[in-house]
Amino acid sequence: MKIPVHYAADLDRLETWVKYRNGLCRDCRASCCTLPAEVRMGDLVRLGLVDEFEAEGPAKDVARRLVKAGIVERYNHRSELFTLARMSNNDCVLLDGRTRRCTVYEKRPDTCRNHPQVGPRPGYCAYAPKPG
Repeated sequence: MKIPVHYAADLDRLETWVKYRNGLCRDCRASCCTLPAEVRMGDLVRLGLVDEFEAEGPAKDVARRLVKAGIVERYNHRSELFTLARMSNNDCVLLDGRTRRCTVYEKRPDTCRNHPQVGPRPGYCAYAPKPG
């Protein structure tokens, strides 16, 4: 029998995060999708936001275009990481606000594929139960 979790983790306080276990995402309101998501050029290609030809050019040009389109918030040229934009409520631009599910799940970035094995507290997630 599954024991319900009756509280929501505080994103800013890692000690409140819950040890990840299979099935936890099903009842969560996708709080991990409010964290800044850093992606690489390969992720942008897989998402279909950048084609192979454009990916071979200057990343700052790609960043400029994607910032203008509201898909990327910023680009760090040293780490070569793009940070996906978030909406005013901090949701990732790729998250469906109604269903709380990723709109590009099959093509999602590596950062998302590897969460929570990597991240601010590996093996733990900021579980927040769906209202209801």
